[in-house]
Amino acid sequence: MNAKLTQAQADALIQTGLNALQQKRPVEALKAFDQLIDYNVANASIWLGKAYACRDLSDFSAMLEALDKSLALEPRNPRAYILKATHFDKLGDLTAASAFYGKAIGVAPPSAQIPSDLKQELERAQKRCKALAAEFSDHLSSQMTPLLEENGENSRRVMHSIELITGKRERYISQPKNYYFPELPNIQFADPTEFSWVKELESATEDIRNELLEILKVTGVFSPYVTVDETRPQSDPHGMLNNNDWSAFYLWKDGEIDAENAAMCPKTMAALAKIPSAHIKGRSPNILFSSLKPNSKIPPHHGQINTRFICHLPLIVPEGCGFRVGNETRAWQEGEVWIFDDTIEHEAWNNSGETRYILLFEIWRPELSELEQKLVINLYQTIDSF
Repeated sequence: MNAKLTQAQADALIQTGLNALQQKRPVEALKAFDQLIDYNVANASIWLGKAYACRDLSDFSAMLEALDKSLALEPRNPRAYILKATHFDKLGDLTAASAFYGKAIGVAPPSAQIPSDLKQELERAQKRCKALAAEFSDHLSSQMTPLLEENGENSRRVMHSIELITGKRERYISQPKNYYFPELPNIQFADPTEFSWVKELESATEDIRNELLEILKVTGVFSPYVTVDETRPQSDPHGMLNNNDWSAFYLWKDGEIDAENAAMCPKTMAALAKIPSAHIKGRSPNILFSSLKPNSKIPPHHGQINTRFICHLPLIVPEGCGFRVGNETRAWQEGEVWIFDDTIEHEAWNNSGETRYILLFEIWRPELSELEQKLVINLYQTIDSF
C-alpha cells in the first residue's frame, strides 16, 4: 500500500465509489470508500458514501457507524439525518425516526441552495414528519381521552399538556413589559369560582349597565385608551395611539379616583367596593368602562406588570365579538366575569356593527401574600420617587 494517495488517485477512487453507488454496485462502492478511509483521506462525504453502500448491503450496524463518523465531521448534513431517520422508521422506532427527520429539516440550507434530489428527500422527510406527528397524536388520544373524559375538569391541565406535546397548543408565557414578579403560575384565564366577590358583582350587572347607558347619553365622555405620554418615547406599531376605536371612561385612573365620573356611577362604585384592588399611588387601581367600536380590533399585545389580574364584566356585547388570551379564545357573555393575566399575549375584536362595552378593573394576583403586596407597593413607590 502506498503511504499516500495523490490527489488524482483520490479523486478517481471517489468517482469510482459514487458511480458504483448510482449503478447499484454497493460492493464496489464500499471497496472504493474503504480504500480512501485506509489512506486517511476520508471526509464527511466519503463516510456518507460508505454509509449508503452499507445500507445497500443491509449492513446497518456499519451504516450507523459510518453516519456517526460523517456527522462528526459535518453535523449539518441533512442527507445523513434522513438516512438515519429512514433506518429507524423501517425498524418501527417512530420516535427516533421523527427526531432525525426533524433534524434534517432543521439543518437544511435555504431552498435556493438545495439540489433537486435533496429537495425531494426533504419533501419526503417533511411529509413523513407530519404523518408521524399525526400518528403520535392519535396514539395519545386513543389512550388518554377515556381517562381525561372520566375525570372531567380535574384533568384539564393534563389535557393542555398533551395538546402542547402534539402541537395543538402553543406555549404562551407571561411577558410583562415593565415589571416581572417571579414564581407566579402561568395562568391564562383564572377560575372565577375561586374569587368570593365575583357572584355579588355579577348580581349588580343590571345596575351597572343602566349607569353606563346614562353615561352614553353624554357625548364626548369616552377618550382613547392608549394616549400620548410626553415624558416617554412614543411607539405605536399597532396604530392604537389616540385611537378612538378603543376608548375608556375612567372611574379610577392611575390610583386616583375621577370624582366627577364616579359621581355618575354610585351603584357601580358600591358594587366595586369589595374588590381587592391594589392601591398604589400613581399606578393603580384602574377601573373603567371600556368600549370597542364596530369592525375594529385590539391587536395582540402584553400588559405591563404580572402582579395583577385584569377582570372584565361584560355589559353590552353584540354578536361577533371575541377575545383571546394565549391559546384560549372566548366570547364575552353579558353579566359573567372573567379574570385573566394580561401579560400573556392577548387580543380582542368586534366584528359587529355595534359598540361593545365592558367594565374593566384590576385585582392583586391572589398568590401574593399580604407582605408581598406591601413590599411591591413600596417597590413601585421607590421606583417612582427616582
